[in-house]
Amino acid sequence: MRVLVLGGTTFIGRRIVERLHERGDRVLVVHRGHHEPSPWVAVDHLRVDRLTLGRHADDVRRFGPDAVVDTYALTADHVDAVLPVVPTVPTVVLSSVDVYQAFTGFNLGRCESAVPLTEDSELRRERYPYRGAQMPGIPDAYDKLDVEERWLPRGAVVLRLPMVYGPHDPQRREEPVLRRIRAGRQHIPVGAGNLLWTRVHVDDVATGVLSALDTRAADGMAVNLGEPTTVPMVAWLEQIIEAAGSMLEPVRVPESVLPADLAIMGAPAQHLLASVSRAEKLLGWCPGDPQHRVAESVRWHLDNPPASSWFAEDSRVDEDALGSV
Repeated sequence: MRVLVLGGTTFIGRRIVERLHERGDRVLVVHRGHHEPSPWVAVDHLRVDRLTLGRHADDVRRFGPDAVVDTYALTADHVDAVLPVVPTVPTVVLSSVDVYQAFTGFNLGRCESAVPLTEDSELRRERYPYRGAQMPGIPDAYDKLDVEERWLPRGAVVLRLPMVYGPHDPQRREEPVLRRIRAGRQHIPVGAGNLLWTRVHVDDVATGVLSALDTRAADGMAVNLGEPTTVPMVAWLEQIIEAAGSMLEPVRVPESVLPADLAIMGAPAQHLLASVSRAEKLLGWCPGDPQHRVAESVRWHLDNPPASSWFAEDSRVDEDALGSV
C-alpha cells in the first residue's frame, strides 16, 4: 500500500513506519523534521508542520495514499488541519486510555470506573486533562476525546493505547528501576505496588496498527490495545530487576515516603486495567509474551542509557524512605 503517516519519527510512530517499510509498503512521513532518525529506513518525507498541511495538498495528492496512519494528533486543531487534505481511505489513529473517566479517578485518587475498561466504559466528563500542567510536548488544548470525535465519523479505527514501553521510549518507563541498578543500589523502596495498569510493547502496537490497516472489521470504531494479562506494578518492577540480572531488592515502606519517581508503586484508588477482547476478535491481534517483551525492553534501555545520571540527592531520598521502616 501507499501509506501516509502523520508524525512517525519518534517512538511508536517510528516503529510503525519501520514495520510498514519492512513489509514492502511505500510510506510518506509527514513531520516537522525535528526528530528524524539518522540513519533510518528509506521512506518518503514531507517536512512540514501538520497545521500547514493544507498548503501542501498537491504533494499529498501526488503521493495518492491508499491508507493513513495518524500517530500524533494531540488536539482538535491537529485533526481539523488535515481532514480536508487527506482522502477518505482506511485510516488508523492513535489515541489513549486517558479518554476514560477512570483516568480522572486515577489522578484524583478515587474510584470512578469498574475494570476492566471496555470501549463502552464511561469517557471522561471533563476536557483538557493537562491544561495548566506545563508538561513538555503537551499543549494545553491536548485532548484525545477531541481527536476521536473528529476521526471516528470518517471511518477511522481509533486505537486506545495504555502504558507503552520499549526501545526509544521517551518516557523511559523502566528508568526508575534501571538508574538505581546502574548506581549500584542494593535496595529500592516500594509501597503496596498493587496498581493494575495495562501495558503494551511498542512492537505490539505497530502490529496492531498493521492489523487495523488490513481489515475493515473495526472501521469507525474505538479499539483498546494492551497485553491481555497484567501483573501489579510491584511484580512488573521485579520483572525489570530480573531481566537486568540484578540483585536489587524491593523494600516495603509507607506510601507517604515514596520517592517521587516511585509514586506509582503506591496503592491507588483506581486501576487502569483495559479489556482487549475487541482487538483480539476484530483485528485478530495477539501481542507477544509480556515477560519476554519486558526483557527485550530492558536490554535496549541498559544498552542505551539516558544522558542524566544518579545524583547524591536521589540516594538521600531513597535512604530516608528506607530508614522509615
